[in-house]
Amino acid sequence: MMLSVVVPCFNEEAGIQRLVEVLRATLSTIAADFEVILVDDGSRDETLARLRAVAQEDDRFRYLSFSRNFGKEAAILAGMSEATGDAVAVLDADLQHPPELLAKMLPFLSQGYDQVVAARTRTGDAAARTFASRLYYRAVNHLVDVELEDGVGDFRVLSRKATDALLALREYNRFSKGLFSWIGFATATVHYENVTREVGESKWGFRSLVNYGIDGILSFNSKPLRTAIHVGLVVVVLGVLYAAWVVIDAIVSGVTVSGYVTTICAVVLFGGVQMIMLGVIGEYLGRIYLETKGRPHYILKEVSPPVVRSAPVARETEPRTAQQPSTSTQNARSGGAKASA
Repeated sequence: MMLSVVVPCFNEEAGIQRLVEVLRATLSTIAADFEVILVDDGSRDETLARLRAVAQEDDRFRYLSFSRNFGKEAAILAGMSEATGDAVAVLDADLQHPPELLAKMLPFLSQGYDQVVAARTRTGDAAARTFASRLYYRAVNHLVDVELEDGVGDFRVLSRKATDALLALREYNRFSKGLFSWIGFATATVHYENVTREVGESKWGFRSLVNYGIDGILSFNSKPLRTAIHVGLVVVVLGVLYAAWVVIDAIVSGVTVSGYVTTICAVVLFGGVQMIMLGVIGEYLGRIYLETKGRPHYILKEVSPPVVRSAPVARETEPRTAQQPSTSTQNARSGGAKASA
């Protein structure tokens, strides 16, 4: 079985060499044939230079380089589009996704599973982040149309069938956790202890995590829009009840000039609710706007030189010039061009 490993990289110059050493040692023992596709997501350090050196040293390691930072979702898509293996694994470059766990994950594919996901514990995470994460997943699963599991991320192995199904989803606004769940197929889960990053710093700040969480909510349902209707109805009912109370109070007690504080509080409250609802509508409109543009998910600035293997490999990619700018990726299975949009 040919195994493809996709690794998104962003400013990972300090850890590339260690990553390659671990992957080379691990994959040589668990796969008869393998390839590693390292995707440089517009890094601003020497990541690309390190990837060039790795590809020159070992032709089992290939790289793609974006013209700018397009994000991890685009990097995963690009790597999977280039993968030629019968099974495709996705893991992070910081080794927080331990490659040795693949030895436990791959056997499940031969047992009829098309997805094998790795679920981590929260060991080592800050208490506040653990609490917020659990609260988010509990809330989001009541909103979205797919099931998202706490501790399950992008670290997984997919069969060729599942990979092709995922690549058929060409939407611009991608939320991989949801897409992996949406395509379905028989899924097995392998649990592992949380691993701390060996070198470098996390690229995920608080703002990035919040935006990622919002993407997860909006990408797979329209319930926030329905919620806006429900909130509007509740506000109307409360307004009618309050108006009735004011009329009755005026009849019983006479007209007074009191109620200034109540009026101001009501205006501020309902104004805030309206702004939130407009924001929700705006998010959906913005996503529709981006989808209608039809822009590619990424633009390739550089790819590693084509590999000429001594033995033919199924789904071999068509040779390309290493320095050729491209807005498309090669169709690894048929040898034809495949748009990245």
